[in-house]
Amino acid sequence: MPANSFQFDPTSLSKYGRLSMMARTVVEGFLTGIHKSPYKGFSVEFAEHRQYYPGDEIRHIDWRVYGKTGRYYIKEYEEETNLKAHILVDASGSMGYTGAHISKFQYAQYIAASLSYLMLHQLDAVGLVTHDTKVRNIIPPKTSSKHLLRLLHTLESTQPGGETSMAPLWHELAGQFKRRGMVIILSDCFDQLPGLVRALRHFRFRRHEVLLFHIVAPEEIDFPFKKWTQFRNLEVRDHKLLVDPQQLRKEYKKNFDAFCKQLREQTGRMQIDYHLMRTDEPVDKALGIYLTKRQGRR
Repeated sequence: MPANSFQFDPTSLSKYGRLSMMARTVVEGFLTGIHKSPYKGFSVEFAEHRQYYPGDEIRHIDWRVYGKTGRYYIKEYEEETNLKAHILVDASGSMGYTGAHISKFQYAQYIAASLSYLMLHQLDAVGLVTHDTKVRNIIPPKTSSKHLLRLLHTLESTQPGGETSMAPLWHELAGQFKRRGMVIILSDCFDQLPGLVRALRHFRFRRHEVLLFHIVAPEEIDFPFKKWTQFRNLEVRDHKLLVDPQQLRKEYKKNFDAFCKQLREQTGRMQIDYHLMRTDEPVDKALGIYLTKRQGRR
């Protein structure tokens, strides 16, 4: 069944107007003129050896077997034609930060909805996990238009919650995702870097392809505050602090930039696809640029 024959019911989708309209706009815009999936084909499973015959491609010869037997054998692979993806959405309190634009969590909702729409359009299986202090929703990957409605409904009904350390939760989930696939993480990564890196390494140890969308507000990057400002901890209730931001700016930016740089470098070493996204960037443009770059690497 060709991917472009898979249709979503607009009447059903209209129930989730905010997310579904954004998802359709992003995905249909991206798919215009694009024929090759940016996701498919990343995973192949070894099937068996067979004897080499004239005309076979030399690059498929297993030279290790030749070294042992003195005979030429070809490695045959069975490509996994359908991707199984898990989208992890951070719903901790810090994701509720809004600033001058939509909240980080709303931005994550739009990205998650768009990617779900795209992959289900391609007949890939998509699942969803939302979490704050604990896993709040876990929906196993499936492929159907009705499944998209369930994903959208769960995203719509979720609100940022309490304080959390993400690393233990990600470790737990890595142990639950048995079959090799793709793990897409949407988070502001507000946690201790060593713990985050160990948790991400656990996903890679399980042979998952990992995409990390680091979602930040522009205020967190630029720290534009000038007057004495009261900062409220979004993950700890009633925890507020009045500070002079001009005294903090230099040290804050130094620490924040260093954190992002280290996270980008550490994920790069693990062959994790790291992408920083600012909430002041239009979702369709930001995600479209990322998907086009990914398309070019295939």
